Amino acid sequence: MTARSLTAFLVLIGMAVSLSGCGIQSIPQSKNDVEASLAEITNQYKRRSDLIPNLVETVKGYAKQEQDTLTKVTEARAKATSMTLDPSKATPEQIEKYSAAQGQLSQALGRLMVVSEQYPDLKSNQNFRDLQAQLEGTENRITIARQRYIESIKGFNNLVTVFPTNLTNTLIFHYEKMPQWGGEVTEQEKQAPKVQF
Repeated sequence: MTARSLTAFLVLIGMAVSLSGCGIQSIPQSKNDVEASLAEITNQYKRRSDLIPNLVETVKGYAKQEQDTLTKVTEARAKATSMTLDPSKATPEQIEKYSAAQGQLSQALGRLMVVSEQYPDLKSNQNFRDLQAQLEGTENRITIARQRYIESIKGFNNLVTVFPTNLTNTLIFHYEKMPQWGGEVTEQEKQAPKVQF
């Protein structure tokens, strides 16, 4: 090996080391983390959606006069499940619509839980208690998944906007900063569920 080829080899190694420290691997890995985090949110919403028909059927047997609330839960579930979200291709608008549909379903479920408080026999039903516990656990998983998504977007946005990794992004990847989950809380989401008898 000549001195010139050794020098060229060392320069290439030096460039590879400096590029790896400047986001050449971390930027795509971070983008993959964002997509995986969003996929986990959709997974948890699917789990919640799968629990709802059993919960509605259990409540129906005890609270026949609450048909309006049950219908709203069923309709909100249908709307939420009709929307699909591909994490690798999701636009801010799609994420916002998806989030809004899930928020409406959360509101409908909240009203259903308030209704269930009015029926002691329903509250003592083992199936209802099991479904309620599963739903509460799923809501907690959804919250955690959204927190992880928010953190993964923050990490990605830092990589594509903060020096020195932003230089690598500008030269190689050309990724845009990603919007955060959910945007603003709607007035409807701020309101506690109201049930009148």
